[in-house]
Amino acid sequence: MTWRPLDGIRVIDLSSFVAGPTAGRMLAELGADVIRVDPIGGAVDGGRWPLTDEGASLYWTGLNQAKRSVAVDLRSEEGRARVVELIADAGIVLENAAHAPWLAHDTLAEHRADLIHLHIAGNADGSPAVDYTVNAAAGVPLMTGPTGLGTPVNHVLPAWDLLTGVHAALGIVTALRRREQTGEGAYLELALDDVANSAVASMGWLAEAQARGSGRELQGNALYGSYGSEFATADGRYVMIVGLTRGQWRALVEVTGTADVFTALAAQRGLDFENEGDRYAARDAITAILAPWFSARTLEQIEADLAGTRVLWAPYRTMDEVATDLAARPDSVVQYVDQPGIGSVLTARSPLRWNGRYTDAQPAPRHGQHTDEILDIAHTADR
Repeated sequence: MTWRPLDGIRVIDLSSFVAGPTAGRMLAELGADVIRVDPIGGAVDGGRWPLTDEGASLYWTGLNQAKRSVAVDLRSEEGRARVVELIADAGIVLENAAHAPWLAHDTLAEHRADLIHLHIAGNADGSPAVDYTVNAAAGVPLMTGPTGLGTPVNHVLPAWDLLTGVHAALGIVTALRRREQTGEGAYLELALDDVANSAVASMGWLAEAQARGSGRELQGNALYGSYGSEFATADGRYVMIVGLTRGQWRALVEVTGTADVFTALAAQRGLDFENEGDRYAARDAITAILAPWFSARTLEQIEADLAGTRVLWAPYRTMDEVATDLAARPDSVVQYVDQPGIGSVLTARSPLRWNGRYTDAQPAPRHGQHTDEILDIAHTADR
């Protein structure tokens, strides 16, 4: 696809860490000219892990693909003035700068009345926060981990950062549509803790906690409210098995040859395993019954036995296994890109497929790579 829906749109990205750069990258993948502006020498996220052996940040390059890069002395009046020129010319700015008066919306709107300005904060009250502190405050780590553990468990994925990035990109696209219709700009604020609290509320977790008067007990790897569990295989691997729907549950019972056992168990406990809530109630007993079937088979044998059935399952894989598998596919959501200063890097395309096809990934810029080109254009436009 040569044409992309945001061709002709320019966005000034003054954000760092995960949420803002994710939004900028999504907009760039859809065709926007996203210009990342950093201080000279790099922003605080310029050297975050993971790193190459030479010290280049794979984190930074992954989150800033398809953008252009400008490096400016943001502590100087002249540098800030040049960035304000860029913002006024583009008409869209994305930032997560805390308490920076020169980036206040009223100040920027003096230079362009129809400015679309999206500000990302940690907490809704403006106080600082990152994904891991937001996650702790949202109650999720005390719902995560093995039964009876008694200590919080943080997940590895910065889920609230990534969701905030998606919300930010959607907010900018929505504001663009509004500006097309009305000619009006917009000032949008988005806080990580609002995204997290909104997400857990939308799944009914807050209402559940209020009704129970307590938080949910630890589940381990069980699927809350239905049936799901991990199982060890004969060759030391693990698989995740889920019986979410009736069809999936029936297929699991059939392939493992456990129908008679579960009929007896259901009668003994007065349960109906066609009901997912009853499967959840008997999850420990169900897992104990199924475990010998999995432990007697290798992962390869399990894959062969489950092929063509309705059983919902997946092997637990290491990240290098995932990378090897995706890289070997002729058309997947990742591809190799020649990254300046690093070399060939396996990285992501946009997961959106247009008429059945992914768009090609683009490399990230080198820090400050487009400074002269972009600032000269901006300066010339002012003359």
